Amino acid sequence: MPEFSRNVISLFQKRAAPEQGGLLSGSDPTKFNENDPLRLWIIQVGIIICTANLLSLGLRKMRQPKVIAEVLGGIILGPTAMGRIPGFTEHIFPQQSRPYLSLVANIGLCLFLFLVGLEIDSGVIKRNARLSATVALAGMALPFGIGAGLSSAVYKKFIDPGIEFTHFMLFTGVAYSITAFPVLCRILTELKLLDTTVGIVVLSAGVGNDIVGWILLALSVALVNASTGLTALYILLVCVGWTIFLMFPVKFVLRWIARKTGSIESGPTVFFMTVTMLILFGSAFFTDVIGVHAIFGAFIAGLIVPREGGLAIIITEKLEDMVSIIFLPLYFTLSGLSTDLGLLDNGITWGYTIAIIVSAFAGKFGGCTLAAHYAAGFNWRESTTIGSLMSCKGLVELIVLNVGLSAGILSPRVFSMFVLEALVLTFMTTPLVTWLYPPQFRRRIDTTGPTFDNVADDEAVVHKKAQPSLDGAFKTRFTVVLDKLEHLPAMMALTQLIQPAPPSTHDRRASLALGARAPSQSNQTLPHFIAAEALRLIELSDRVSAVMKSSVSESLLHTDPLLSIFRMFGQLNGISVSPTLSVVKFEELAYSVAEHARNYDSDMILIPWLPPVHNAFDGSDHHHQPPSTPLHPPTSGEPQQPIALPPTANTATAPTSNFRSPLGQNPFDYFFRGSNISGGQDVSTSMSVIHSQFVRGVFAQAKTDVALFVDQSTLDLYTGVGVPSVVGAEGGKQHVFLPFFGGPDDRLALEFVVQICSNPRIRGTVVRITKSEEGAGHDGNILSAEPGPAGDEGRNMEEINALTIGSRIAGPDTVYGQHNTETRLQSETADNIIWARYAPLRTPANNAPVSDSTSTHSSSASTTSSRPQIEFRTASTPIPLHTALHEAREIALSSANHNAKLIVITGRSRRLAVENHTKELKQLMEEQREKVGSEVRKTIGDVAAAFVVAGVGSGLVVVQQAVGN
Repeated sequence: MPEFSRNVISLFQKRAAPEQGGLLSGSDPTKFNENDPLRLWIIQVGIIICTANLLSLGLRKMRQPKVIAEVLGGIILGPTAMGRIPGFTEHIFPQQSRPYLSLVANIGLCLFLFLVGLEIDSGVIKRNARLSATVALAGMALPFGIGAGLSSAVYKKFIDPGIEFTHFMLFTGVAYSITAFPVLCRILTELKLLDTTVGIVVLSAGVGNDIVGWILLALSVALVNASTGLTALYILLVCVGWTIFLMFPVKFVLRWIARKTGSIESGPTVFFMTVTMLILFGSAFFTDVIGVHAIFGAFIAGLIVPREGGLAIIITEKLEDMVSIIFLPLYFTLSGLSTDLGLLDNGITWGYTIAIIVSAFAGKFGGCTLAAHYAAGFNWRESTTIGSLMSCKGLVELIVLNVGLSAGILSPRVFSMFVLEALVLTFMTTPLVTWLYPPQFRRRIDTTGPTFDNVADDEAVVHKKAQPSLDGAFKTRFTVVLDKLEHLPAMMALTQLIQPAPPSTHDRRASLALGARAPSQSNQTLPHFIAAEALRLIELSDRVSAVMKSSVSESLLHTDPLLSIFRMFGQLNGISVSPTLSVVKFEELAYSVAEHARNYDSDMILIPWLPPVHNAFDGSDHHHQPPSTPLHPPTSGEPQQPIALPPTANTATAPTSNFRSPLGQNPFDYFFRGSNISGGQDVSTSMSVIHSQFVRGVFAQAKTDVALFVDQSTLDLYTGVGVPSVVGAEGGKQHVFLPFFGGPDDRLALEFVVQICSNPRIRGTVVRITKSEEGAGHDGNILSAEPGPAGDEGRNMEEINALTIGSRIAGPDTVYGQHNTETRLQSETADNIIWARYAPLRTPANNAPVSDSTSTHSSSASTTSSRPQIEFRTASTPIPLHTALHEAREIALSSANHNAKLIVITGRSRRLAVENHTKELKQLMEEQREKVGSEVRKTIGDVAAAFVVAGVGSGLVVVQQAVGN
């Protein structure tokens, strides 16, 4: 029996598994275990990524590439800084863990060199072979010679005599002559130089420089690994043979697989990606075993991937995040752990370090500058800019230096000296180029291709540009902003709105009549042809694929889906569409739009506002509930009550913008306020604010007229897809309504209405509304209201001081200071002039003069069915916003009976506004039980915000006159 008891007790004493060393058992989580290195590896990766990203936040403000933050992070974590803390290196980066970090880092390095190969487009070299070859060769020969000359002194002072001098000289020459092509592409994109003559030459020369540099590096490694010169020759011949094998038969097979699997048309399939990865690592393995570094094989594998259909960009998008977030920081941290700036501890060492920095910059800068000026014919400003850009080192030189360190050619002291040189030259590239080549001196490429003749072509470019439209003249050149797919319907609707009618006899007669009645526009004719520049905006992120899209913008112009759809829309509607593409950072999107409009000499910029819609109904099924009916016109300030639609009104064509959700919410809550049912904020809030900041940035920076289109049509709140009822009217019939309060923006709106109503399918109503102290409104009802101060004087301090647009967009909003009596009188005089110019032109059928207080129709017995018609009215009321909404509702009901859609056009009136509507807008929001945030009012103005609150009109167009006009 005791034996049995002992056996039972022994079962509980024995452990089923050995001690795992968990944190709860008191073990050190940073203790390295070679059988389980994952725990310490995760700690290392977390520290490395956090350090690199924290440094990049500060360096990004200085417009420095991320590679500098990664290298500095490695140096800080190495023996230079954190390594001096007792126990830090032993616990976080012990020597036994370095092989595991090195394995992952080198896998990432192979992937990165594969991405570099994907980024290189041989077509860039072919198109600019003559100039790029001259600059590239001069930018390699002179630095290589200077580096070889200085290497003799450095070798005698710092290098072990056991190292072959020829090997050290070759590595030094390669480090001097290399150019960091990936970092160079990033700098060119951020500085918006890719579409300049300088950018084209630098990009082409950088590609050639990079290819030759990797060949020289392969030669250097082959010589180091070879025991004899004959062995080195065999290694080079085998490497050349492998390269030819990949560049021709394997490339042909890979393209055949891409076509067979549909990867070119629909993106890379899993099978194609599998084959590509096998070729990548197979090539890296082969070049490594023959004596050349594995990264050379990975680089060649990237060159053979087909470029058709944007396949290289899509593959880059699949791989770049893991490479840039984890692998590259690991590699550069290893580089930093080997960099000890503390070794630069005496004057002689610092003297050599400064000599290395100065000679490396002088060789690269001098060689490229002289070649660009004397061989390519650039002026000195452009030539020095080319030299500054080509002197950028970045991560490519660091890779070369690490190869030399691992091969034993470079000592830790010399390695630290060259790392400091690479950091300094990379850091100084952006500020030096910004100073040497400001925007006013840049020469953009022509639409037919780059022109490199050194001619002062400023005057020639001016003659080529079309003259902008004069004040009051019809607008024919538009810049249409396309940034997201969900914005495309709104832009198509607005473009169709400005589409002129085809030429006819009636139009020519109307043109003659217009010239007779308006002497100041005697040369004006009705437009029959408009041109649109479709500006495709792509945000420049930290991803390599975004930079690749910018460098291959020519091909994207033909393959981008948004541009393709809009181009076909233009062809179907007789609109000349000129597609352009801009890849810029979010902070510069608004400036890019304004700059493109200026370069294109646009008469007006067209931008959409349709933030994404999210389901706020918590999964409840309310999708099939029909919208409620329109609201009754205001009576005596009482709350509005719903009334039934007329029997002839079609629900599908009724003004559905008064739609309320089954829970009593306005769909525009999810557009502009972004509130959910419980009143909390959801994702759409931040999205709406961000997009509104972009819109306000365009308003603030544009030097031309701007029109913002807000689609108020029925929305599918579950899919977020708006159906632009603007284009869905029977026969394209539309009715535009303009409440004219006065001011420069309202005057522009009036001219815009006159232009679009030249199309016989569009009717218009313009009501000039003036605010009275107390009296009858348009419907005869009396409502007492306090008169508010005009212009900016009555605006609250939040709006007056709204001089910044937000954290992501910098720049002032279009809010002007208080205007005095003189400026108000000038504005009112201009209002009276433009009203007298257009209102008397419209006469009834008997052609008798009509006063402003009566309705006026532009029709005659013979042209009623074919000529555009605008009705002019005036109204004096103490409640101008209510009167405007009442007029719009009446027109909406009448238009619904004729299967037409109501489009409301208003001025933004954020400057020199005649009336202040702040108090009445607040009253209106209380009546409607709906609110809009300050972002909406700051973006579209109080008048347009009132129409958003009331949900009147299928679409809303907010215009702003060019700042300074």
